[in-house]
Amino acid sequence: MSETEFKYRENVAAILRNARGGILVCERLGVAGAWQFPQGGVDDGETPEQALVREVWEEIGVKAADFTIAGRRGPYRYLYGNDRIKRGFHGKVQHYFLCDYTGPDEGINVTMEHPEFQAFRWIQPGEFEVGWLPEMKIEVYSAVLADFFGVKIRARA
Repeated sequence: MSETEFKYRENVAAILRNARGGILVCERLGVAGAWQFPQGGVDDGETPEQALVREVWEEIGVKAADFTIAGRRGPYRYLYGNDRIKRGFHGKVQHYFLCDYTGPDEGINVTMEHPEFQAFRWIQPGEFEVGWLPEMKIEVYSAVLADFFGVKIRARA
């Protein structure tokens, strides 16, 4: 199958940054050690910015009033791999948003109605570890962290 034949689901991802320059990573529910940024699909009729606001609320309970968009990069693409198809798509095309978070840590809630995460923490961009990611996401996360912060993610020690 050629690159033009792949179908990608449009997706957004939020990199929340606090006043200390830390970025928020969330641990996948039921997958210890799998840390990532909140992300989700763009629904029909939504702009990526609208999807960002909705996804950040649905996944971590953060209100739109508690963050501002500081930058946007993308699109970045990845395939699920192994010829896998999810909901009719071979992979995702993602728009990443760097968002300045002004709310309190207590404003982040990973126990929403349909939880996707079990924990969150703030790290410096250079502390992100490649070992936290499934193989299919490594190239995108490497590019995103280099593009936004000029850092290379490191392998797990």
